[in-house]
Amino acid sequence: MSGEILVTGGTGYIGSHTVIELLKADYDVVIIDNFSNSSMKVIDRIEKITDKRPILINTDLLNKENIYDVFEKFSFSSVIHFAGLKAVGESVNNPLKYYYTNIASTVNLCEVMTAFDVKNFIFSSSATVYSAQNKMPINEDGNLGPNNPYGRTKLFIEEMLSDLYQSDSNWKITLLRYFNPVGAHESGLIGESPNGTPNNLMPFITSVAVGKQKNLKVFGSDYNTKDGTGVRDYIHVIDLAKGHVQALKHNCEPGIKTYNLGTGKGYSVLEVVKTFQLVNGVNVPYEIVDRRPGDIPISYADVTKAKDQLNWNAEKGIIEMCKDAWNWQKNNPNGYN
Repeated sequence: MSGEILVTGGTGYIGSHTVIELLKADYDVVIIDNFSNSSMKVIDRIEKITDKRPILINTDLLNKENIYDVFEKFSFSSVIHFAGLKAVGESVNNPLKYYYTNIASTVNLCEVMTAFDVKNFIFSSSATVYSAQNKMPINEDGNLGPNNPYGRTKLFIEEMLSDLYQSDSNWKITLLRYFNPVGAHESGLIGESPNGTPNNLMPFITSVAVGKQKNLKVFGSDYNTKDGTGVRDYIHVIDLAKGHVQALKHNCEPGIKTYNLGTGKGYSVLEVVKTFQLVNGVNVPYEIVDRRPGDIPISYADVTKAKDQLNWNAEKGIIEMCKDAWNWQKNNPNGYN
């Protein structure tokens, strides 16, 4: 496939790891990012790892004219769309910010793609689009019904993309529903670096282990699970990144396809904490606090479809996830700052 790959949000946590895998697979990459939750230093780190420097454009997808200018300069063959806000708790407290940022930016992007006849699209969706009422493991035909605004923005975008395909059957769209990405590049050069107090479990664990937070807050211990804490399907970010490369390779036929990207196994919060302590030999003090609004008890994936159709499956286990997350954090105690 000729032409560059546009990666929106390509300096973010998942985006940056995916850019590395794209460069390793010899794709030419252009990144659009506004650095609302990432760092310019990521580009230098990507270059150090791959010996290639992706083109970076500092702009905001909410500015449609700027996106148009970017498309004027390049001949994109595909777009991988990561850019967006992603904290469940923040979305509950500030839903309008999430609806506006996530949905309006995607509308702008798709309008410009239409204008330039670029109709290959990989969308970074989320397992939060599923209803809490599903039997586990969840497959792609599971009941939809997110219980927080962040998840609803992802579902609305999925439905919008489905409508877009119905209106123009030349579109080739792949929706990737991630479960819980964790870990970091094995080099320790890039990893998850959230601003402020982390919202997700693994960066919260590592920030406690490195002494930035006093203790880990475990939200709820009265769920109907093996130890009362929430169970999630954690996937190593490198496996997730490789899933995008496979999705890009297979996004050849018009249509709209949906895949779960996870490991197909669930681990409880306390299992992850104990594994992290054991693997890395560090202590992570924690306290049990009230359940967090918007959380569900158990969520893990049926990944058969991705295995069969994308020739992809997760290779790294919970031990590598814990080891690589700590390797990144201890070498970069303040993230990219």
